[in-house]
Amino acid sequence: MFKAEPILTRLAFAASDRPEAQDAMQALIQRYGQVPQDQAQVIVALGGDGFMLETLHGNMGAPKPIYGMNRGSVGFLMNEYSPDGLLDRINAAERALIHPLSMVAVDARRRQHRALAINEVSLLRQTRQTAKLRISVDGKVRLNELSCDGALVATPAGSTAYNLSAHGPIIPLDAKVMALTPISAFRPRRWRGALLSHAARVSFEILEADKRPVSAVADNFEVRDVLEVHVAENRDISLVMLFDAGRSLEERVLAEQFSA
Repeated sequence: MFKAEPILTRLAFAASDRPEAQDAMQALIQRYGQVPQDQAQVIVALGGDGFMLETLHGNMGAPKPIYGMNRGSVGFLMNEYSPDGLLDRINAAERALIHPLSMVAVDARRRQHRALAINEVSLLRQTRQTAKLRISVDGKVRLNELSCDGALVATPAGSTAYNLSAHGPIIPLDAKVMALTPISAFRPRRWRGALLSHAARVSFEILEADKRPVSAVADNFEVRDVLEVHVAENRDISLVMLFDAGRSLEERVLAEQFSA
């Protein structure tokens, strides 16, 4: 019987600095070959979740599907590592489409800083004193003053990361919402955050910024001493991650809600 060749065959490999990731990359290149990234149909990322985020950020200019295999410490965004049947796994994989968040942060010198976040944009106090934030959604003030260690806006893909550790909600990928979550809220003490439309625009104004400095972080890009931060989903950028059949990102996010 005639067996069709896999549709996706041109692979580019990338690996974190961890020895096990580097060793795996060399073994896979010998077995499956490698093409330059601009000629690849799929990028295979070897490492942990941090390296997956790094690979996604580096791929935003000309997005290609990314298939990750765990050769790091945390692998929520990665598939299990196996050198066998890689092309079959990639061609049978399920796709997860992600839109990053755009952050515009204005610092104390009134300079604008722009960055993209796949997981979350977080605001964090820089000193021992609590931060004081005023939060607006679509131009309307919703919380006049939040005293806290910080706050974050998370994508569905990032809802199981820092957002979950801050007791924010886990969000299905197709829910078309994002999470606005406080970090150790002091006042109002009972405020637990909000679920917002994915089309919402969230603005943070830092109150008493000289006395209570705040930093803004978009994934791994940090701006110190911010005065205001604006966050919105960027629908112009679409990133694709590939997950083994039956182990889609949607399934992992759902399963996380029932984990002990």
